[in-house]
Amino acid sequence: MSQKPWKSRPDIMNYSRFINAVSAARRVSPIRALTELQQKAPPTLISLAGGMPNPNMFPFETASFTTKDGLNITFGTDTMKRALQYSASAGIPELISWMKDLQKSLHHPPTVNYDPEQGQMDLCVTSGSQEGLSKVFEMLLSPGDSILLDTPTYPGTLTAINPLGCKILSVSSDQHGMIPQSLSDVLSKWKPEEAKNPDSDIPRVLYTIPNGGNPTGASMTADRKREVYQIARKYDLLIIEDDPYYFLQFEKQPWAPSFLSLDVDGRVLRTDSFSKILSSGLRIGFLTGPKPLIDRIILHIQCSTMHTSTFTQLMVMQLLQHWGKNGFLKHVDSVVEFYSKQRDAMLSSAERWLKDEVDWHVPSAGMFFWMKLKGIPDTFQLISKKALQKEVLFVPGQAFMIDGSAPCPYVRAAFSLSTPEQIDQGLQRLSALIKEAV
Repeated sequence: MSQKPWKSRPDIMNYSRFINAVSAARRVSPIRALTELQQKAPPTLISLAGGMPNPNMFPFETASFTTKDGLNITFGTDTMKRALQYSASAGIPELISWMKDLQKSLHHPPTVNYDPEQGQMDLCVTSGSQEGLSKVFEMLLSPGDSILLDTPTYPGTLTAINPLGCKILSVSSDQHGMIPQSLSDVLSKWKPEEAKNPDSDIPRVLYTIPNGGNPTGASMTADRKREVYQIARKYDLLIIEDDPYYFLQFEKQPWAPSFLSLDVDGRVLRTDSFSKILSSGLRIGFLTGPKPLIDRIILHIQCSTMHTSTFTQLMVMQLLQHWGKNGFLKHVDSVVEFYSKQRDAMLSSAERWLKDEVDWHVPSAGMFFWMKLKGIPDTFQLISKKALQKEVLFVPGQAFMIDGSAPCPYVRAAFSLSTPEQIDQGLQRLSALIKEAV
């Protein structure tokens, strides 16, 4: 695909084109607005408005945490009262500020200094990236709409999309992620100018996991991302960049540019997660994108979860403030080193036990090997029943396909939790299972 120069500033995006009727109908919660106003007010303000519980009635008084490097994080009485109280739906201000600085440092989004209505970069905290994803889909998609995604894909995405009554258009991928030519081929049935017609059935949303894709482990190259972004500009698509494995890239930094770093238009909504590098149970993620769309997500948070746990936000914030950006990235390096060794252990065991029975590509990020079993057209019965008898468990490939009933010869193997010895024994058991089945 020929590369054309990009305009330094885009035409103004028409965000109303993407927002569905339900999201457009959302209004600010007056109680939530009062909560946020009260938390920004001076201490001399007397508020008889909010329905906040009195923190003196909370049974917890202090808390203390010790990190593996010996840092003690202590919540004194005052901090504890704040940690157990309601907070702003977008997230506590200092965590939002820290995360915005991190995004600017890592991705250098072109939209940072745009006007708010023109897609200025904004950010909100979510209860893990899954909450952000679900709310994005519920904001953008209506029954009968089409969404583009590369398959196989994350089952959580499929379970979030399917109840919305959408048409899922599959874009082919390989070991380097989404194939731009396949995306162009799928879109070729429409003319780009149809994007301006509100009655057209042209897709408006593209979803992808660009790094360490779940389940394939594939990562998109920089050139492919640029090509895909250009196609998105041509057809006026929003890109949902779901990147929970961004910090689990095994190659040395600097990493390939993200879609957010290429986004001169304000057409990228990016989900990030601390689940893979700090804690999955804390449920801390963040959603970055154009302010008009982030504002809509915050309105949804106001009437659903209200906000991510104040306690966990403060816990993470104190750790990040102690580390600073350099300390955080040093921790990321240690996490990458661990998972890189786990990946290498699975690769070594696969080469030992499976080279004649299975095809795979070595993942450059994430937690998974995507394995194609030779001579077995469908792995569902083999994995869901017979594998249990061998005391080994994988995920059959059907779980990651748009048509979950179609035969699939793949399995997903995770190397994140098991020891190298367990990985080796597990793949040995898979080898025996395949030999019995073929």
